[in-house]
Amino acid sequence: MSNSAFKPAWWLPGPHCQTLWATLCKNKNKPLLKTKHERIELPDGDFIDLAWAGGNEGPIVLILHGLEGSAKSSYAQGLLKIFTQHHWRSVVMHFRGCSDEPNRLSRTYHSGETTDVATIVNKLKEREPNTPIMAVGFSLGGNVLLKWLGETGDQNPLTAAVAVSTPFELQKSVQRLQQGFSRVYDKYLLRCLNKKIVEKFKFKDSPIAIELLGKAKSIRDFDDQVTAPLHGFLSAEDYYARSSSRQYVKSIRVPTLLLQSKDDPFMYAHVIPEAHELSSSVTLEATEKGGHVGFIMGKFPWAPEYWLEQRIPEFLKSIMMKPRYVGCRLG
Repeated sequence: MSNSAFKPAWWLPGPHCQTLWATLCKNKNKPLLKTKHERIELPDGDFIDLAWAGGNEGPIVLILHGLEGSAKSSYAQGLLKIFTQHHWRSVVMHFRGCSDEPNRLSRTYHSGETTDVATIVNKLKEREPNTPIMAVGFSLGGNVLLKWLGETGDQNPLTAAVAVSTPFELQKSVQRLQQGFSRVYDKYLLRCLNKKIVEKFKFKDSPIAIELLGKAKSIRDFDDQVTAPLHGFLSAEDYYARSSSRQYVKSIRVPTLLLQSKDDPFMYAHVIPEAHELSSSVTLEATEKGGHVGFIMGKFPWAPEYWLEQRIPEFLKSIMMKPRYVGCRLG
């Protein structure tokens, strides 16, 4: 575990202020960065939509969003803009059904689904075999990224990776979301999930009992009634046990940075892996404060500083400065 330079803004006390600021205030009334759309057809007949930013050359950074996120999410917009300034290409991979259009198949996406990210990265490597490809995952996207890195070990094609606010133990994360103010996040995300699943099966046959659609009372219920049966798990508990990324970090061989806050209201501090659980390729920066995908600094509310937009490029550049990559444009 390494020390962090993050110093939380005094005017955002507590984890919830850090968590909610970006969603409620960042980029408010500012236009979204213009991105280029690309659709990738998948072997099973479904599709993945990508949102590209930047030029036509240089390293590529793949961004994996969180639960019900997209290229419009504030954290994704922030990275798309900052990497464009660095003259790197960046691309948000929308998980199935998260690009404003329902996916074709009954299945959707979940915290342990790694085949889609593998397909997209391999497709990019086929196009440009000599171009470094890096990835950044947020929350659910961080769990997917770390699980895939661990599954593939030294065969993984990425140059570097960063995972932010990862729910390393999914069972404990849903338990945390049932406590205190965190129930607000659970209810908000649940409304999004329930609405989407009802709309998805409005005009197609559902493999799930119609009376269950849209009726879940918590994310744990949704995972038990929808996520598990749609994706071949026996139950929510089976899904959580098989999909949680904590058990995979010891097998990661790609240079990887973990950015976590101990006061994250989406999980308990004790889900963060201990030093002995990390492979030599993994660096953990666990801050005392920062909330969930927050990490906001700055002396004044009118001049916030988004630490993630500093630390993530800094780490990726440090990997790209190694001799084998010096011929690539760094910005």
